Amino acid sequence: MELLAVEAAGRGMAVRAAEEVSAASGPAYWYGGPAAGARLAGQMEWALLEPTDDWLAELPQEFTGREVRVATVLDAWALQRPTFVKPPRDKSFAADVYADGSRLPDGLDPATPVLLSEVVTFAAEYRLFLLDGQIATGSRYAVFGRLDPLPLDPHGPIASEIAEFVDGLVAEAGAALPSAVVVDVGQLLDPYRPGHRWAVVEANMAWFSHAYAADPPRVLDVVIRAAGPRDKVRPADLSYIRH
Repeated sequence: MELLAVEAAGRGMAVRAAEEVSAASGPAYWYGGPAAGARLAGQMEWALLEPTDDWLAELPQEFTGREVRVATVLDAWALQRPTFVKPPRDKSFAADVYADGSRLPDGLDPATPVLLSEVVTFAAEYRLFLLDGQIATGSRYAVFGRLDPLPLDPHGPIASEIAEFVDGLVAEAGAALPSAVVVDVGQLLDPYRPGHRWAVVEANMAWFSHAYAADPPRVLDVVIRAAGPRDKVRPADLSYIRH
């Protein structure tokens, strides 16, 4: 957030905390949590773009490398084997592998949507900020599930592999994403094959995604498209506005 604030200030933009924002300030853009964003969106006439809850589950398995389905907390409570469970949008509870449904946190609304995923191992995970279906910038953020950010060298072999994978992904399912979005991908270990294969980890809102070691100016470009004035939203993005 601090790096994006510095970049925004360098562009002549005023940087304010959520409690300091008002419609009288003029056009504004949001980078922050979904609860505050939802509270301010009507007042500020923002359009907060986000992928649909079922985007990952609707992908062909050649892109996910595992079985993923949309369900509810009620369905998750019935799980009897280890499953990766996460809320598709916000962080209402920790995304994690749960041994069974009884291990989910207490107090959850049974109607809350969740993604249920087969348990797999990602050797490394990368965060990609996409603008109009192209990688604007990216960063490694984890190695074997542990936080380990590293800039993505745009001329390196890993970047080339990722670009090829994302080109195929966008051709297959890019039309089902907003024009400004974050897609996380990873090197999925397959016990039956040597080496690794690329797979989608998840898609996220650009305005609520940590930049890690990605290039701040390019991240800000994506955030500005993803969370700005409603009257500037492109027609193709209208169905992705958070309500």
